[in-house]
Parts: sequence; C-alpha cells; structure tokens
Amino acid sequence: MTAYDPVLEKIADYVVAGTIESELAYETARLTLMDSLACAFFALGYPECTKLIGPLVPGAYVPVGARVPGTSFVVDPVQGAFALTALIRWLDYNDTWLAQEWGHPSDNFGAILAVADYQSQVRRRWGEAPYRIRDVLTAAIKAYEIQGQLALENSLNRRGFDHVHFVKMASAAVAAWLLGGGRAEVLSALSNAVIDGAALRVYRHLPNTGPRKSWAAADATSRAVRLALLAVQGEPGYPTAVSAPTWGFEAVILGGAPLRLGPLSSYVMENVLFKVAYPAEFHGQTAVEAALRLHPLVRERLDDIVRIQIETQESAMRIINKPGPFRNPADRDHSLQYMTAVALLYGTLTYEHYLEPVATDPRIARLIATMEVRENPQFSRDYLDPEKRAIANAVQVFFRDGSASERVVVEYPVGHRRRRAEAVPLLREKFRAALRRVYPEPRAERLYRLIAEDPKLPEMAVDRFMAELVFP
Repeated sequence: MTAYDPVLEKIADYVVAGTIESELAYETARLTLMDSLACAFFALGYPECTKLIGPLVPGAYVPVGARVPGTSFVVDPVQGAFALTALIRWLDYNDTWLAQEWGHPSDNFGAILAVADYQSQVRRRWGEAPYRIRDVLTAAIKAYEIQGQLALENSLNRRGFDHVHFVKMASAAVAAWLLGGGRAEVLSALSNAVIDGAALRVYRHLPNTGPRKSWAAADATSRAVRLALLAVQGEPGYPTAVSAPTWGFEAVILGGAPLRLGPLSSYVMENVLFKVAYPAEFHGQTAVEAALRLHPLVRERLDDIVRIQIETQESAMRIINKPGPFRNPADRDHSLQYMTAVALLYGTLTYEHYLEPVATDPRIARLIATMEVRENPQFSRDYLDPEKRAIANAVQVFFRDGSASERVVVEYPVGHRRRRAEAVPLLREKFRAALRRVYPEPRAERLYRLIAEDPKLPEMAVDRFMAELVFP
C-alpha cells in the first residue's frame, strides 16, 4: 500500500491497534457518556433543536438503523450521528477541551453511538456478537485523544476555520473502525475527511452568529460517518491529503504550516473539562463562578456600580469578549460580559437566561456598559501550561462611593480535573434531572441506576442499551 502522510498513519495505527490501559480513562469515559446523554435529554425540550433530528426525508423508515435517544426515531447512521450530536451540543452544555484549538470532544459520541448501534444490529443478523458499552468507551477515548491532541498542536481558529474539522477527522477514523474497517479503511475515511477542508467560523461571530454553531459539529460527525461507510465499501484514500504541495491541507488550510500531532494515549479523556453547572462557553465558566460569589454583595447595590473589571485569558479575549449587540441566544451564550452580568444579577445562569424575557432585562445592558475586559498575561500562560491547563478569570466590582468588592479569582472551573471529586456528584445530579425531563419517574430512576451506577454497564450490548433509551 502506498505510504500515507505520517500524521494519518499515526492516527490509523492508534485507532486500529492502540490499547488503552488507563482505568482512569475508562472511568472518565463513562462520565462523559452519561453527561453527553444528559445534554441530549435537556435539548429535547427545545423545538429549534428537535426539528432537526428526525429522518432526513420526512416519513422515511429504516428497518436497521440508529436510535435517537429520548425519541422514537430510528434513522440511518449518517442522520443518527447528526441527530445525536446536535442534541448533545445544542445547549453548549457538553464537555470541553481548551488548547490552541478549543472544541467539544463529546461531539464524537453522535458518530460513535449511531454507528455502534447500527453495526451491533448488523452483527446480530450475521450471527456475530454485538458491540459492548466498553467498546463505545474505547472508541470515545480514542476519538477524544485524536481531536484533543490535534487541538493542542494546531490552531484553526487563528486562520478563520472552525474546530469541528478535528471532530470530523476523529469521528471518521473511529467510525471506519467500528464499521469493521482495518487500517486501509481508516486511512481512506481519515484522508477523505482531511480533504473536506474546514468550515468557516463565521457563524460563531458577529454579525453572523447563529444556530448553525449548535449543529456544526453534527454536520461534521454525519459527514464523518458517510465517509467511513464509503471507506468500508472500498472507496480509496488519498495518501498525501495533508502534505501535497499547493493543494494539500497544510498548504491550503494551515498556510504552509505543518499539521502536528503529539503522542496518542488517553491524556485528553483523563483531563477533559465538564460543564457541570452552567451552559456557557467554557472560557467564561470561572468568570461566572466569580460573579456568583459576588452576587450577594452586589444585588442590593446595582445602581451604585460604576465599573466591573474582568481579567481573562487571551483566548477568551478573542472569542467571547462581546459587549453586544446580541441578536439571539447564540450571541449571548458566547459573551463573557453577558454571562457575567446575568450571574451577578440573578445569582444563577441557565439556558433560559439567554432567552426572552430575561434577554431584554435593561439591567443586564447597564451592567455590561460598566465592564472593562482585559487580558491577564499570567492567566494566558497558565492556560497553555500542560501542568496547569487553568482557565482563570477574575471579577471585581467598583461602587460610586469609592469602595470595591474583593477581587475574586477562580483559576479552575468545577469541571476541571483538579476539581473532579467535587464535580462528579454534580454531574450525577445533572444527569438525573435531565432524565426526569424526558421519562416518567420510575423509568428515569431505572436508567439513572443503569448508566450512573451499575457496574455491569460496560458489558451491556450497545443495541440493547440504545433500545432502553427509546421513548415512548
């Protein structure tokens, strides 16, 4: 076989032959599965999302397909990946990875669960054993690692491209493997994903911020599954998709810079960041925590506030330093100023705070008008330090009489690995609450015990697991 670009061969070898020895990675992967489903169940309450998740052609019936959790839909695995990823991502509440390129590794669960469900049913028809949940967790660890390591070494956003391209690459590789592909098929799917190029970030920024940012990853995972299906049908790959002069990924997308990739193990899964309490862009999570601490002080002195100083990292300065105007919820949940103002004002932050009538509360605009946002160089250094991976923000409020609040600094959000013990009970509460949004109480509690507590879950067949999530 023709030699492929080394970065593609490295990924393919890891997917096909890499072994995961870390029990911490598997424990964390189970938490990410639980949390991803929680995000999906919460999203089922929003028609703007649910209108996207049925069959691509209304009324189409797929006898052997992927189940969409919390619904009665059975769709082909391409649409299954789209539907589940859209649900997971919709509320900006799923786990996060921050590096040169930020992103949300749990986006990959859309492809993983859809393909594993479909392929398990196919295997049963062939008289073969279906996939087990542990196989899903292995695929998740590998997808997280591929996306996260690419993000550590390369920045797409600095060139105007969106991080979901790395989701597409990771999902294409693991989907081809789950479909029964070997090294050649994984390389085919992966190289074709590279050739697809990268979406523009225009839908994440003023004046074009819009709901596409909530289904962009769904588009990436569904395309990844489509390319994986082609690969296992014999579609060839493209060995120098990355390095070809003039036309390759490095030349066109990276401006001639090399596509770098560090060692592949289980580092990303072990260190992934959970959004435990607040559906908000992760660079601002610690600002929300700081603002909540200040809420008891400022809630009775709102008219006396003359200045609010926010210190943040360089990445936040670039992507969520947005004082307005805000045209929609997608604008608001990616504004450092908006989320901080809501936390100061209301003492909480939920997705409903991005919607009317809260969005037009004139007090939010008044607070934002007093805000000064600046980069703290130490915060930026700690953000990139592999030993820290901090996401620090500081908030301080100044009053008309010359007094000021304390300067509240939060370096690590509650979803950080350094605060994992604190986060796990909150993640379980989040999951239980999400289940109760969809299922009757007895069934919600049974599913909670299965997914959050049952030690036998890793050995459960994937198609049986997905059938448990069908509703009604």
